[in-house]
Amino acid sequence: MSSSITTAYLARYRSVAAGSAELLPVTGAQRRFLLARRLDPLGRPDLVPLFFTFPRGAVDLAVLRAAALRLAAHHPALRGRFASLRGTPVLRLGPAQADVRRVTAAPGESAADALRRELLALPADGPALRLLLAGGPADEEELLAVVLDHAACDEQSLGIVTAGLSAAYQDEQPAGDGSEQERTEAYREAVELQLAAEAAASDERGRAHWAARLGGLRSEPPAPPAAEPSTGMLTHRLPAATGAARGAVFPALLDAVSAAARSLRGPGAATPALGYPWGGRPPAAAPVLGCFLNTLVHPAAPGPAALDELSGAWWDDLDHADLPFDEVVHAARAAGARWTGALDGLLTFEDLDRRPPLRLGAAAGRETHLSGRPLAAPFAVSASHGQDLLVRFAWDRRLRPEPAAAEAFDTLLDTLRHHLGATAPATGA
Repeated sequence: MSSSITTAYLARYRSVAAGSAELLPVTGAQRRFLLARRLDPLGRPDLVPLFFTFPRGAVDLAVLRAAALRLAAHHPALRGRFASLRGTPVLRLGPAQADVRRVTAAPGESAADALRRELLALPADGPALRLLLAGGPADEEELLAVVLDHAACDEQSLGIVTAGLSAAYQDEQPAGDGSEQERTEAYREAVELQLAAEAAASDERGRAHWAARLGGLRSEPPAPPAAEPSTGMLTHRLPAATGAARGAVFPALLDAVSAAARSLRGPGAATPALGYPWGGRPPAAAPVLGCFLNTLVHPAAPGPAALDELSGAWWDDLDHADLPFDEVVHAARAAGARWTGALDGLLTFEDLDRRPPLRLGAAAGRETHLSGRPLAAPFAVSASHGQDLLVRFAWDRRLRPEPAAAEAFDTLLDTLRHHLGATAPATGA
C-alpha cells in the first residue's frame, strides 16, 4: 500500500504516461482543482481573472490575440489541457491556444455586466488563457479581462502573465530562456520537485500537526448551487504597512478574517475553517508559470490578542505547509473532526510590488475589481498590498444579509487596525 496520496498518484501517473513526452504530472493543488471541477453540479471552471481598464481604442484585438498565442506557446501550463487517463489526472501538451475576443454588451448592459455574464458561461474545457474585451459604444474606456484557469496559474504566477503579455504585445519574447523542449523539461522538473516535497511532508509528524490543529472542526450543511450568483462586495483602503509591520500583514489579516468569520457564524457556532494559499516553487525549481501553491487551513477559533503569539502559531503551520490538502482532511477526520473539507471562508493576499503592471503598447492598464462573481466559499477576502492596503470582502447574499456582512467587515477592519496600528483615516474604495 502506498504511504501517501502523492506517492499513490505518482505510481498511477507513471503507469499511464509510460514515458510519454506530451503527458506531464500535476501537483496536489492542481488535482484538487480538477476534482472540485468534476464534482461541481454546474461544471464551472475555477478561474483567476484580472480586470484592467484601457482608453477606448488603445487595445488592438488582432495584436492582443497574437500576443496571447505567443505567451501561451511559451508556457507548458498554458498550452496544455488537463485530462484524465484511467482516472489519473495529467497535463497533455498541445499547440498553443487562447480565447481572445470582444464581448458585446446587450442594450442597457455595462461592460462590467457583460464580462460577468460571459465569465459565467465560459466552458470548463476551454483554453487556459482567455482575454475578453468589453466596452459600450459611448464608453470612454474599455474593460479587459485576463482570465486564467486556476489549475494552470496561481497568484504567484500572475506577475509572469502580466510581464509576458506586455512583452508579447510589443512583439518581444516573454521572459524565459531555452527552446520549447527545454522549457517543457523545466516545467516537468518543477512539478516533480513539488511532488517530491509533498511526498516527503506526508509523514506522521505532518499528519499529527494538522490533526491537533483541525480535529475540532465541524462542517455546516452546504448551500445548494446557484445558477446565477448573488454576491456582494465591500471594499476599504488602509494605509500601507511600513518597516517591521510589513512582515506582520498576513498574520494580522488571518486573525482579522477569523474575527469576521466568527461574526458571520454568530455566538456558539462551530469554529470556521479558513483556507488560504501558501507556498512557493521548490528551491531548485525554475520560476515557471503554474499552480504549485497549497491551500492551508486555519481554524478561526478566538485567537491570542498578541500578534507575536498569533504569528508563532502561523509559523508552526508553515512548517507543515507541504502536506497536501487531501492529506490534511484525512488527518483531521481521523482525529474526530466532522469536517468534509469544505471551507467557510477564503483569504488571498498579493504583494503588488511583485507584479509588473499590464502595458499594451503605449497604454498602461489600470487594474479594477468586479463584484458579482461566483465564490468558492460563503465569503472571501482579498487583500492587495501596494501603495496602500486594499481589502475586499465578498460574500454570498443567499447565506448572509448585507447588514450581517457589513458588521463582519467592520470587525475585520477593526481587528486589522488593532494589529497593525493603522489608526489613520482611510479612504473607501
